[in-house]
Amino acid sequence: MKNVLVTGGAGFIGSNFVRYLLEHDPDVMVFNLDLLTYAGSPANLDELPHASRHTFIQGDISDRPLVEDLLRRHAIDTVVHLAAESHVDRSIHAPSLFVQTNIHGTFCLLEAAKRVWLEEGRRVAPEHRFHHVSTDEVYGSLTPDEPACREDRAYAPSSPYAASKAASDHLVRAYARTYGLAATISNCTNNYGSRQFPEKLIPLMILNALAGRPLPVYGDGRQIRDWIYVTDHCEALLRILAQGKPGETYHVAGENQPPNIELISLLCSILDERLPDSPHRPHAHLMTTVADRPGHDRRYALDSSKLQRELGWRASTSLAEGLRATVDWYLGHPAWLSAIRQQPSFGEWVHLNYEARGGAG
Repeated sequence: MKNVLVTGGAGFIGSNFVRYLLEHDPDVMVFNLDLLTYAGSPANLDELPHASRHTFIQGDISDRPLVEDLLRRHAIDTVVHLAAESHVDRSIHAPSLFVQTNIHGTFCLLEAAKRVWLEEGRRVAPEHRFHHVSTDEVYGSLTPDEPACREDRAYAPSSPYAASKAASDHLVRAYARTYGLAATISNCTNNYGSRQFPEKLIPLMILNALAGRPLPVYGDGRQIRDWIYVTDHCEALLRILAQGKPGETYHVAGENQPPNIELISLLCSILDERLPDSPHRPHAHLMTTVADRPGHDRRYALDSSKLQRELGWRASTSLAEGLRATVDWYLGHPAWLSAIRQQPSFGEWVHLNYEARGGAG
């Protein structure tokens, strides 16, 4: 890799990956394309390491002429596609945004790569790479006793979000098979860590707990997700880019699968430790049951043994360790929280979250 285009690089996973890439590859130039919707923020890119090797471009992945121009002008040899609408509750309320960004946006990126790299013969490296980052939700719900999903499991998405990601996965595979585009896919489990917009479970619980607001728990709280610390995910992405075989799919999992209610309880215990003088201790008293999400999948789990076996990667951060680091980051970055709260979309999110969780957000 010499010149890398990262889409969605001002979002949660994207900004963490940009930092990781700049820190771990001293020769790479990073071009960061992000529309700066509600989940992407310039504050996520503050104090980047080796910032002279980073260029930010505000723009839409669905703008094909823009993407083609970036690929040509900057001699891009690698695309890491992280841009996506990603929240299930939002997909239930506004599915058209997910179709536009996740399906049509991916299509535009693939078309641009096909034209510039293949049809115009502008290969700038012995092997270019288009890497697409996807989700465990494409496989649908598992029962508590089912084995974790391997890469050959059939797709069965439940939500509009999951369906849009499944469609984008199929498009990437089709372009690899039909046109010979050198593409890889990774499906990842639930990420957590620094700079995550507070619509997702862990930052939502932290921010609500700090304010003494209810901690909404869907249904009985026994839904199971696998949790991976975002830095571990970034390490896996870099390993796939360096060693992954074009045409292959790799699962990335943290191998941490507590029920949601146990995860929230652990988070409350950490907050009790970190904030001994908080008037809201014990924070577990703030946990409040709300009506379950429509079509809520019971369990997701991925088998990452292929990635471990073929590329030698395995998550190294325990859930307790990662949660403590995450809580400490949010407590230590009030300026970031202030910047997020000042975004015009923050009030919209608060209203949507309040309604989606039965008035407990």
